[in-house]
Amino acid sequence: MAGLNPQGDRQFFEQALFTVTGQSLSVKDLYFASGGCINNAVQLVTNRGDFFIKWNESPDLEGMFQREAEGLDALRQPDGLSIPEVIGYGTVHERQFLVLEHLCSGHRQADYWEQLGRGLALQHQTHGEAYGFTTDNFIGRLPQSNTPTDRWVTFFIEQRLQVQAGLAFYDRRVDSAFLDRMHQLYDQLPGLLVDGPPALLHGDLWSGNVMVGRSGEPCLIDPAVYYGHPEIELAFTHLFGGFDDRFYAAYEEVAPLVPGFLDRLDLYNLYPLLVHLNLFGTSYLSGVERILSRFGC
Repeated sequence: MAGLNPQGDRQFFEQALFTVTGQSLSVKDLYFASGGCINNAVQLVTNRGDFFIKWNESPDLEGMFQREAEGLDALRQPDGLSIPEVIGYGTVHERQFLVLEHLCSGHRQADYWEQLGRGLALQHQTHGEAYGFTTDNFIGRLPQSNTPTDRWVTFFIEQRLQVQAGLAFYDRRVDSAFLDRMHQLYDQLPGLLVDGPPALLHGDLWSGNVMVGRSGEPCLIDPAVYYGHPEIELAFTHLFGGFDDRFYAAYEEVAPLVPGFLDRLDLYNLYPLLVHLNLFGTSYLSGVERILSRFGC
């Protein structure tokens, strides 16, 4: 990986492991992995087993790994979907890091998609007192606001759509006419979205954030956790190619969807599309504009 010093980074890894385990571990080997567009990531082979470490050196992302650890811990439930164990997080030599158990991928079990669908439906039956979360966190490298809110439509507008649309305007990716179109949609949303109790969401559920575990089971990684409406989570699973049909059928066996979900799907996907617009550029703007036009905005 460009810019890394093998010997210096080995020392960093060993110091990070000591910080979170209290043990002097020796790194015998390491294998670089994809950490996405934000972080570096490595599998560490030590004299006491394997670990997975993510790190970055960006002051703008301070607290990112603490928030990720909190999200993983929130998702970890008895008889729930597999979640990597958090070993610890911290900062060494101005690098913030997160150490997790290393997930060794196996072959998918025959009912992998059914496990994922049922497991997610059960996860969504964990309810909070309000929409949001105990802290703000991150979606990709962007801050994600989670101030507890009583009404779902209010939370969705004010802490999801408005924040991302405003950021896009600030960064000159969209103009004031685009913001006017978004406001036209906000006026419609109370009559278009359905209510439901605040459900525990992974928050960034696409195929890249679901791994195959050692025994072939589905494992969730890289969350952006909050309590929200389950439909926004399911909508996101449709955005980049979708999940297997068996996933959706198994989900509905546990938690049948309210009629009209497919009509609301595009509305919910405005959020991840706006996030991608802000992260990766205006190639995602046409998808947002298509949805606005569909609703007469």
